[in-house]
Amino acid sequence: MSSGGAEPAQAEGQGGADGPGDPGGRSYARDLHGPPVWQSSRPGSIYDYIRVASFSLGPDGRIDQWSERAEQMLGIPARYAIGKDPIEAFVPSEFRETGRRKVSEILDGREWTGLVPYRRAEGGPADGLAEIYVMPSHDEAGQRAAVCIVVDVRALRGIETDLAASQAVFGQSPMGFTLFGTDLKLLRVNERFATVFGGPAAKYRGRTPHDFLPRPEAERMTAALRRVLETGEPVTEMQLVGAVPGEEERRRWSVSLYRLHGASGRPIGVAALAADVTGRRRAEREAASARRNLALLNEAGARIGNSLDLETTARTLLDVAVPQFCDLASVDLYQGLLSGDEAPPGMSDGSAELRRVAFASAVSDAPFASAAGGAPQDPPVAVGAVHRYPFNSPCAAALRTAQAQIIPGRESEDGPELGAVVHSTLVVPMVARDTVVGLVQFSRAKGSEPFGERDTALAVELAARAAVCIDNARLYRREHERALILQRSLLPPGDPEAAGLDIACRYLPGTTATEVGGDWFDVIELPGHRTALVVGDVMGRGLRAAVAMGELRTAVRTLALLDLEPAEVLSALDEIARGLGGSGDGRSAGRASRGRSGAAGAPEPGRSARTADLSEVYLATCVYAVYDPVTRRATFANAGHLPPVLVEEGEDALLLDVPPGMPLGVGGEPFEEIEVELPDGALLALYTDGLVESRHHPLDEGLQAFRAALSGADRQLEDACDHVLSALDTSHGEDDIALLMARVHGLPKDSVGDWSLAPEARSVARARELARDQLTDWGLQGLVDTAELLVSELVTNALRHGHGEIRLRLLLDRTLVCEVWDADLAQPRRRRARDTDEGGRGLQLVGLLSEGWGSRRTPRGKTVWFELALPDGESTGMDPAEALLSLF
Repeated sequence: MSSGGAEPAQAEGQGGADGPGDPGGRSYARDLHGPPVWQSSRPGSIYDYIRVASFSLGPDGRIDQWSERAEQMLGIPARYAIGKDPIEAFVPSEFRETGRRKVSEILDGREWTGLVPYRRAEGGPADGLAEIYVMPSHDEAGQRAAVCIVVDVRALRGIETDLAASQAVFGQSPMGFTLFGTDLKLLRVNERFATVFGGPAAKYRGRTPHDFLPRPEAERMTAALRRVLETGEPVTEMQLVGAVPGEEERRRWSVSLYRLHGASGRPIGVAALAADVTGRRRAEREAASARRNLALLNEAGARIGNSLDLETTARTLLDVAVPQFCDLASVDLYQGLLSGDEAPPGMSDGSAELRRVAFASAVSDAPFASAAGGAPQDPPVAVGAVHRYPFNSPCAAALRTAQAQIIPGRESEDGPELGAVVHSTLVVPMVARDTVVGLVQFSRAKGSEPFGERDTALAVELAARAAVCIDNARLYRREHERALILQRSLLPPGDPEAAGLDIACRYLPGTTATEVGGDWFDVIELPGHRTALVVGDVMGRGLRAAVAMGELRTAVRTLALLDLEPAEVLSALDEIARGLGGSGDGRSAGRASRGRSGAAGAPEPGRSARTADLSEVYLATCVYAVYDPVTRRATFANAGHLPPVLVEEGEDALLLDVPPGMPLGVGGEPFEEIEVELPDGALLALYTDGLVESRHHPLDEGLQAFRAALSGADRQLEDACDHVLSALDTSHGEDDIALLMARVHGLPKDSVGDWSLAPEARSVARARELARDQLTDWGLQGLVDTAELLVSELVTNALRHGHGEIRLRLLLDRTLVCEVWDADLAQPRRRRARDTDEGGRGLQLVGLLSEGWGSRRTPRGKTVWFELALPDGESTGMDPAEALLSLF
């Protein structure tokens, strides 16, 4: 115990009673706030926590000595205490009688120990409680006196509380608690620590970290203890790994270290608090694994299936899996699936042919022979190779059962079977809609964790997602091929011909990644060597759009052969389109699809969603033009399509101002038509929006580029088509592209014979004479007899059944066409005459001798026509006399 009142600071020398500080067993300490003091006890002595005060009583019962510690503890200077009666000075009035009696007993030679309340200020309440040890003594004269030692009871109670708390930590804490001395040896461990490592707590006194931790961890722990003891900076949550007696699993602890100080501020050791975080670490690893798996599935969902190509989908699966999930992997798909067979891929025993479509590795650049699929000596399967798995192999079993299998690597006498690379393989069948479409092998190299149940579940999910995407791609490819076959079968032949026109056309389908569109074009020969040019686009994509395109194209050809005006063709086509898109009643569907204003509106509540979808699919745009090579004029009608482009020689390309009209299938609005003169040498272009519009540029820019490409297109027509396609961005593949171009040259004047005949009987003979002379001029003497007979029949019918002026026209191009016009609107009707009838066989005769015949309405009557093939020197037509006799 120090004799001074100041608290000693940390001793410069910390030896004990026999330490290196002083030969007498004392160490020298220097107080930072006072004179040097002698420290005879070790740092951390109990007197650092309990500072005992002392005073003495003389024979008269008054204070004759007052220590500095009493002055500090009781707050009374010595000059106020010496010479005073302690009972009067410190004891409250209610306890003074008892106090005087006790002092008398003490002075009579009796020892006494007890609790005495005291007051710090004179006249104040009893705000202190002291435990006093009174020992009788004698002064120099031999008279009775007393020595008193005073301890503040509050300090004792604090020590009791601290001891109880310390005992609770050491005896009841669920975490390991240890105290290391300044020599880094254990002073004490709690029961939890002793329970974990075995034995009583006292067994570990004097031990070091090397006695219960592996050497690397013990050295880390020792270095941390030394650093904390020297610097005073705590260490929190230092991770240590070690083994516990009787357990195979290694434990992980989170250890926090902090330095302990005595009451005087001297370091007396280091406390270590350790928590077992093995379970938490395991849970963290599982949570991290779950997060990685979720992230992997999220990435797989975002990347797999973006392509409709089977092999691209397989490669994307491996890009996701390697190296995030495994070190190397491969994908095999059934050969029948890749070749487009309609039968379900694979065989029930898993022995069908497969093709290796993808391989990825983070450890090897080339495939290797896997024991999962066959014998180790089998050569590796290269990407693109077709192979089979043996019946007894795990891969064949996975294909048969549609169940994933984990195959551990097996060591042989010559070393690992998988070439010292793979130690765990996960074989997962790819199942889509209850059908196995292929197999995925995931492998992990040595040094990685083997596959477990969680990995199997993740692999099955990855394979299932890829399988569904692959099967979707297969189904799409099948539908796409069918639609493409249907679409191309409905397009005109590659080199359509037309009188007075040179025709060139191009059709570019979208890429395989896009669905088949509903674009179409057509070149239709009409009577009188006229030609109908058609370009259309069904809104929507896929097989239904291709079917709708075919139905509309067929309807256009049928309506064109009726020789209706362009606006009438589109009006009839609009009714047909509404019938296709509705429930079968075109008129009711059309009425349901438009409101009072005639615009398209929402479907009625009674109509199903499927009907509404069909209505959208069968909406279409179309431009229809009829060109007459004799007059060199074209009549246009438009149903919501892009306008045609006309390029005259030496002029810039011009968008024809054709009234746009409403798309087919909307209904409610009549179509308008305009007539445009097309001079010889002019270039006419009809097209679909895929040529001039894409996501990379707006429609206006595309039209401007198209006009620029057409301007000055004085090259050959086929070259002009190629120039347009190369000048525009036609490689985007977003939509089908249809381009129909026609160079106008008309029929020469000397190829046309045109006469007006009076409505009288002698006009029949005049018509025969005109026909004979014209054919003779053209060098077609072989057709004279037939032509005379048929012209005579048509003119006779015009005189008999019609009225007004009669017009006769002969047109020579690839065939000979004869037209007879009259002012009557009644159309001729072919009928079978009876044997007794004198007439009624004229049109039958026309049908027998001509290549074709028909009639059409005109603004002021009708036209009846027939067509004769030009003689080729090899074949001969039917003799007119024989034809006439065959009618009887």
